Amino acid sequence: MAKQDRDIEQIYATDEVVAKLRRLADALEKGESFRIQIAGERFRVPQRAQFSIEHERGDGEEEVEFQLTWSVDDAPSSDEGDEAGGDVV
Repeated sequence: MAKQDRDIEQIYATDEVVAKLRRLADALEKGESFRIQIAGERFRVPQRAQFSIEHERGDGEEEVEFQLTWSVDDAPSSDEGDEAGGDVV
């Protein structure tokens, strides 16, 4: 069954962002996949995900975006058991 398209932005308190980024950094450093929950949906980001940083400027605003991208075929289903790097971010 194909997953429904989704495009969501979630605002978090600074301490929550710090915790998420710390777990993300730990997983990246170890070369492990990790799980994250955003707006009620939990999913696994595979260790082969590509990481990019974007900077945008326009209309009196600037934005920095940290982005992980992967093929759906690379990611195990979200209901599989936790493995190394299985912390929910």
